[in-house]
Amino acid sequence: MSKPRLSFPQIWNMNFGFLGIQFGWGLQMANMSAIYTKLGAEPDKVAFLWLAAPMTGLLVQPIIGAMSDRTWNSLGRRRPYFLVGAILASLMLFLMPYSPSIWAAASFLWILDSSINISMEPFRAFVGDKLDESQRSTGFIMQSFFIGVGATLANVMPYVLSTYFNVTQNAPNGIPLSVVYSFRAGAVAFLGAVLWTVFTTSEYPPENLAEFRKKKAESSLITGAVEIFHEIIDALREMPDTMKRLAYVQVFTWLGLFCMWIFFGLTVSFHVFHAPDKNSPLFNQGNEWGGLCFAAYSVVCFIVAFLLKPISDAVGKRVVHAVALSCGGFGLLAVYFIQNKYLLFGTMIGVGIAWASILSMPYAILSGALPAARMGIYMGIFNFFIVIPEIVASLTFQPLVKYVFANNPLYVVMLGGASMLVAAALVLQVRDTVSQPQTVKSGAVAVSP
Repeated sequence: MSKPRLSFPQIWNMNFGFLGIQFGWGLQMANMSAIYTKLGAEPDKVAFLWLAAPMTGLLVQPIIGAMSDRTWNSLGRRRPYFLVGAILASLMLFLMPYSPSIWAAASFLWILDSSINISMEPFRAFVGDKLDESQRSTGFIMQSFFIGVGATLANVMPYVLSTYFNVTQNAPNGIPLSVVYSFRAGAVAFLGAVLWTVFTTSEYPPENLAEFRKKKAESSLITGAVEIFHEIIDALREMPDTMKRLAYVQVFTWLGLFCMWIFFGLTVSFHVFHAPDKNSPLFNQGNEWGGLCFAAYSVVCFIVAFLLKPISDAVGKRVVHAVALSCGGFGLLAVYFIQNKYLLFGTMIGVGIAWASILSMPYAILSGALPAARMGIYMGIFNFFIVIPEIVASLTFQPLVKYVFANNPLYVVMLGGASMLVAAALVLQVRDTVSQPQTVKSGAVAVSP
């Protein structure tokens, strides 16, 4: 199917929903650990309570991706999932800060993360559906732009409300009203941004709609699931060497990020603001400042992202990614020595550089090693190496934090820094290859040795 070139406003509109999605992610990343702590969770319990994020990514994304491939109705193929996910996520964002207990908050988080994944996964395929080859890079860059904008707004809002609008009181459950109002704004932003995309952007029907409907009628949910399962197993068995090596890089990279996302806000409250306990005003101020630091690394990421391609063309993608991960690792380790809240922005420069590379360089390296016919399935499998270390951390960090780190969140952030340095060393062992030739083996496309 020949696809017409889209104008800049059209590409803007089709990706605008990502602003709302990232607003939701940013709010939970910056505030959920503090919410859990306010509701009575000890630091060693926090990682387990975060299990919803990686588990829903592992389970929901491949299922929703396969379902949206098989969908066509009055709203199109991907837009029904954008809309359903946005409605559910917005409801959970509104309810989250009113949680009466830890387990209520954890339950809301499971539904919230599932809903965000329902909206987010089809957005990736949306670019391929709507744009021809020459405009896809522009489409993904536009998504990255909205990721940066949404995350920045989400991270700064509690600080702005408390500092400039004097919203310093707490809700009855102890959660700061600045966080409550931010989650309300996030609910409106999420639904509003996705609705903008749904109502301003159309979708192309399947190339052969009659054949599509015939196959859909002949196929059942069970047979479709079996086919997907067999394809995943075949792809895992025939995984290219470059992808196997990158898998280790991703495991240590995302373990480091998970340590930072969960424990950085608590570290700022207790280590830099010296909050004596969770009920102190200093605890709230520290968590708000941690969100401001996250906003800073999002801004750095957006700026650096535009520089990575020319630099990687000059020195190689492996070197760029290794240096970037090292910047992130040393930035997190440096938190140990910092008592001045403003110096924390220096650590976020390193994290922002790493984040910019994490969002692009592994995929740029990987794409050259994958057969085109299996690009989609391998990209889906690659997500396993993001969520699996997060799941392992959620299930095993409780004794580590309690008995080894004495419930001090600072040491978990430093563990994250060390993990990024390990990833930096491992990436130098990866072969940066060009696109691989393909052979057919047992009816499937495979990479030639």
